[in-house]
Amino acid sequence: MPQLAVMTIDLFHSVSNECSKEVTLRYSTSFSSAIRLLHKDLRQPIFNIYGFVRFADEIVDTFHQHDKQELLEQFKIETFDAIRRGISLNPILNSFQLTVNQYKIDHQLIHAFFSSMESDLTQNGYDRQGYEEYIYGSAEVVGLMCLYIFCEGAKEQYEGLKQSAKALGAAFQKVNFLRDIKADFIDLSRIYFPGCDFHNFTQRDKQQIQEDIEADFKEAYKGILHLPMKAKFGVYVAYKYYYSLFRKIKGIEPQNILEQRIRIPNYYKAYIVLRASVKNSLRLLQ
Repeated sequence: MPQLAVMTIDLFHSVSNECSKEVTLRYSTSFSSAIRLLHKDLRQPIFNIYGFVRFADEIVDTFHQHDKQELLEQFKIETFDAIRRGISLNPILNSFQLTVNQYKIDHQLIHAFFSSMESDLTQNGYDRQGYEEYIYGSAEVVGLMCLYIFCEGAKEQYEGLKQSAKALGAAFQKVNFLRDIKADFIDLSRIYFPGCDFHNFTQRDKQQIQEDIEADFKEAYKGILHLPMKAKFGVYVAYKYYYSLFRKIKGIEPQNILEQRIRIPNYYKAYIVLRASVKNSLRLLQ
């Protein structure tokens, strides 16, 4: 009698991972390209974090014909259930829980993330404290989740790079806010930057925001130089993508930011990768 193959859960986990990878590929070509430049050991866990974050973001930003509050609350409950059980029939949450449990990611980071997502459902503007809390929960904690993976359990290294990881996440988010002012303000009635009136968005307003972002990029770069080799090149390319986008936005007049969504063309992204490769090969990323 032929021996039956032993069924395992590995195929299910593999399919779940592929789902998070596909979400990343479909939603962000820039991040997908940067993730592919990480060491192969790090790629899938970062895909898993991005898939989770993207689905939560989709709930609050695009599911306009549905009860967003109910959907987000259910997604939150299912997230922590998946982490506790070590399994979920939702493939995005299953792949996320695999990463959270493998790298022992602090659950408080996930709670902070959901807190910021929840505020998107109820708040249209922020004072300085609220803005900083939102940036922490929506972006800085994502940088810290990724840092858990990059450090692969090296706690001392993680602690030494925390501030830079937070700064990189904050820089990315603030650049997104500047790039997406039209969609956020006109389509979703959101104003993230405190004290700004987008009916009268001045050069002074824009300059203050840019100085804040520049400081974040400066702090982030210091940390990138000290990342483990498995992570450094991919993170540096992502940094260069966003810094190039930021520089382009800096050249746009305040009144024009509300009229267009700034992008980096694909040929320039390829140029960024080429230049970063040269710097990396010459060991200039030291």
